[in-house]
Amino acid sequence: MSDVTAVVSAEAQELGDGRTLSNRELLRALMRKPQFVLCSLLLLAFFTMAAVPKLFTSADPRFCELGKSRQGRGPGHPFGFDIQGCDYFANVVYGARPSVLVSICASFGVFVLAGSFGLLAGYFPGFIDALISRTADVLFSIPGLVVLIVILNSVPNRSIWIIVGVILLIGWPGGMRLMRATVFSVRNREYVLAARSIGVPPLRILRKHVFPNAMAPLLAMTTLGIGGMVGLEAALTFLGVGLQPPSISWGSQFGVAASYRDTPHLFIWPALFISTMTISFMIIGDSIRDALDPKLMR
Repeated sequence: MSDVTAVVSAEAQELGDGRTLSNRELLRALMRKPQFVLCSLLLLAFFTMAAVPKLFTSADPRFCELGKSRQGRGPGHPFGFDIQGCDYFANVVYGARPSVLVSICASFGVFVLAGSFGLLAGYFPGFIDALISRTADVLFSIPGLVVLIVILNSVPNRSIWIIVGVILLIGWPGGMRLMRATVFSVRNREYVLAARSIGVPPLRILRKHVFPNAMAPLLAMTTLGIGGMVGLEAALTFLGVGLQPPSISWGSQFGVAASYRDTPHLFIWPALFISTMTISFMIIGDSIRDALDPKLMR
């Protein structure tokens, strides 16, 4: 027994050192990619804009002068004015917060749910696997956007957290399937079998050995999906089932712009910000996926 314990301890130490070295190599590989650095800086700007919008504008987004309705850019108003005569630059800046919160919180929640359910389904074949997998199959069989619209349309007061919660409800099955498949390939490796043989509790094995070695594909998939969350929030608000006034968001600005096609700046600026944020997330996700690919690492 002491020999087995020593083997497991040595292997665990080796795995721990490997993960630390791998993280450093991953960071170095990412920092060598100019597109990753540029997109990270853009996202940092968006996060700062969402957290502290007053750093970017001193204008009140709700101070309006109807006499300036739909006017173009002017001194101190680089984006012009909206239909109520409010400063449009301030509206776009303050509209960053819902998009950032929904995309980050929903993606993180999906990662946690998909990772947890995938770990349990992959490590405990039988009843637990069947229960989780069949539940995921049911959710897979229902059109996700339709479910979002139906549920959100029945909620009288829609906040950011309600939208995040509904996205989590239907968003975890895809990541769970990926995590489950990865856990299947990890659960019978030597270090996991050795840990079982000396009586290490299953939850500790999952936390210390299985999850760190199975999370990379799900992490890359989640990072790629954050950009889609930005567009989803805008689409839901545009369809009238997202955030409600007086909340300011890029999606609500899209909805207003659709009725005033002769005023292009109402559409161009929120579209530019949404596209930039979405593309930045996707490029970062691509970079992380490529860096985590063992074939590319070699």
